[in-house]
Amino acid sequence: MKSTLKTLMIAAISSLVTLAAHDYFSDENSGIVKNEKPSLIPTTYSFNNNKVAAEMTDFNRAAEKTVNAVVHVKNTSIQKGNVSSWLRQFYGENFDEKRIGTGSGVIVSPDGLIITNYHVIEDATEIEVTSNKNKTYVAEIIGSDPNTDLAVLKIKTNESLPYIPFGDSEVARIGEWVLAVGNPFNLNSTVTAGIISAKSRDLNDRDSKNQSFIQTDAAVNMGNSGGALVNTDGELIGINTAISSITGGFVGYSFAVPSNIVRKVFEDLLEFGNVQKGLLGVSGSALNAELAEKFEINETQGFLIGEVIEGMGASEAGLQSGDIIKKVDDVKINSFSDLTGYLSTKRPGEKVEVTYSREDYKKKITVILKKTNSTEFLGMYLTNINSEQKEYFKLSHGVIIKELGNQRLYRYGIDEGFILLEINNEEIKDVSDVDAVDFNNLSSILFLKPNGERERIIFK
Repeated sequence: MKSTLKTLMIAAISSLVTLAAHDYFSDENSGIVKNEKPSLIPTTYSFNNNKVAAEMTDFNRAAEKTVNAVVHVKNTSIQKGNVSSWLRQFYGENFDEKRIGTGSGVIVSPDGLIITNYHVIEDATEIEVTSNKNKTYVAEIIGSDPNTDLAVLKIKTNESLPYIPFGDSEVARIGEWVLAVGNPFNLNSTVTAGIISAKSRDLNDRDSKNQSFIQTDAAVNMGNSGGALVNTDGELIGINTAISSITGGFVGYSFAVPSNIVRKVFEDLLEFGNVQKGLLGVSGSALNAELAEKFEINETQGFLIGEVIEGMGASEAGLQSGDIIKKVDDVKINSFSDLTGYLSTKRPGEKVEVTYSREDYKKKITVILKKTNSTEFLGMYLTNINSEQKEYFKLSHGVIIKELGNQRLYRYGIDEGFILLEINNEEIKDVSDVDAVDFNNLSSILFLKPNGERERIIFK
């Protein structure tokens, strides 16, 4: 027994010595040098193990600050029935149809000024506002702007109302938490949460509206139009205006007019009665790969100037066709809506610094924004009359027809060179007055012929 145990021990020790010798001589012959510490190979990822949330998502404070400042807006309109005049005379107004539309609105001042969408109060004969505390008021329209789909209402009250202060929509960032606050169906204020999904969204590249929406995934449904989009501080950064949907219900995308545009339109309507547009005076297209290849341009981002309008700020500052606008002030211009969105916050007479590239060289120039000097109305392309025309016709106001595409007006004897003096008995000083006219309530237009005669067209 002892001899067997002794034999096994000798065999085990021999095996260990043999293995150690093999490892030693194998490493020596192969040139491998053993390190005492293992080498570390860096990974292609990183992680955070502090187990602390990146951002607090408690919206109580923002909700409490805003729900009582969002109201329900009820629009009552009378639509004329489609019946003959003698039937109307016989039966009275029984053929008229009463229509009711609803939406939301945002109180922005303690004395009762409210911002909502234009489409919420369009064609209204009576507007009723109900607060989150179920108080009802009759509202009057202070002003509206169909192009931005905004309107300003006023309610009379002796109490100081809760209101939402304006925030800076320019500093809002993609991925930032936001709340959509609305008062649909008169159910008291409703709050939904989401993030900013995109900025400077244009829903229709082919329309004439300079859209530059904030896109969010906060749920917005019918009746929320005109409600507030607020940040986590309870500041107004947008007015909820539209949704992208096939069914008419919310499917993931909603759009709000940025607060910087809202505030500017709001102040213009209060002070001037219409929107004061500050324009560069250029037309063109946003660059993409297709345009860059077509025009043999090395850049794919920016606004490519196709035409510089004579007499406007861009022309006077020296911008040319073919220049690429890269920035206006500190705002990068990657799309048409970037450009129009920022300029929608500016007024005529303000200065902006334009960074542009010309033949691959970047330059900066200061441009003074001006009012538009042309517009289209009823198939007429109109421009402001100049000082020589004012002196020749002894006029203090008016706009001249440069092109006429309205065959009905042509049959009435109206032609290019005629000067439009009045619409609905109101003097037209420049094209901005034409833009402010409500097309649906047109009653008359007064023209001045080149021979000095005046002619009025009556719309029945």
